[in-house]
Amino acid sequence: MIKHLDDLLTAAKNQRKTRLVVAAAQDLDVLQSVADAKKYEIIDAILIGDAAKIKALAAEIQMNLDEYIVIDKPELMDSALEAVRLVSSGEADFVMKGLLDTSILLKAVLDKTVGLRTENHLSHVMVYEMPTYHKLLYLTDGGMNIEPSLDEKKSILKNAIIAAKALGTAEIKVSCLAAKEKVNEKMKSTVDGAELKKLANEGFFGEGVIVEGPIAFDLAVSKEAAEIKGFKSPVVGETDIMLVPTIEVGNGIGKALTYMANGKSAGVIMGAKAPVVLVSRADTAETKLYSIALGSVIAANQ
Repeated sequence: MIKHLDDLLTAAKNQRKTRLVVAAAQDLDVLQSVADAKKYEIIDAILIGDAAKIKALAAEIQMNLDEYIVIDKPELMDSALEAVRLVSSGEADFVMKGLLDTSILLKAVLDKTVGLRTENHLSHVMVYEMPTYHKLLYLTDGGMNIEPSLDEKKSILKNAIIAAKALGTAEIKVSCLAAKEKVNEKMKSTVDGAELKKLANEGFFGEGVIVEGPIAFDLAVSKEAAEIKGFKSPVVGETDIMLVPTIEVGNGIGKALTYMANGKSAGVIMGAKAPVVLVSRADTAETKLYSIALGSVIAANQ
């Protein structure tokens, strides 16, 4: 079981080497993260985009393009479609977003001809390592789904479980967040949390998955808080996956963990045939490297 993001780099290095394809790779930060991953011997890479710009940017960071395959596709949609086609055909293992809008890449991912569409709902999974928590925390979904339905939450949770299992978590403990632990018909998060717990108890999410819901954030991460409030569950203080009710909750928790809890992180989109690495310009070089490693480990285990 991987408990630290640095261990994720080691796991990615020790498994079979995966091939990453970057759509619209003409971005300095993205190229640097790919070069860093290459130095760690995590990936080989195909760079698709404006070849002239890729060459100029690579020169700035002394990135030897002889070690990469570069495909000239200056048009953003063409670049995205070629990237997902390479994954779909088995010529690459996973894809990373470069200098293009997320919507363009996801349109290519969902393309009926060359895309990576599955029956699963697409969702974003962030993995956080914090000095105040004893293991990795998976947070979903603070990046894509605005206010998911119960059926969408089922798929979102399944996606996060796949990610956690890829990192070696044998028994997965899930907290379905809400403002309280009692079901209130006026609070959708409590109703959905209780239903997801019921489904887990019936084996819907597979063996080794324990779901608690509804449950508030403090009980999800603190055994002391649960003891004070008299709430008993094997999940309290041991949460692996935190399922949030809305994008605002997930976005707020994620940024609080990063900016106020000194959290390190990695993130991918799940639900397609292969993971999709999305990085923000505000992300650190470390986060981008961890995200590539995360995508590599999940891709090798899917």
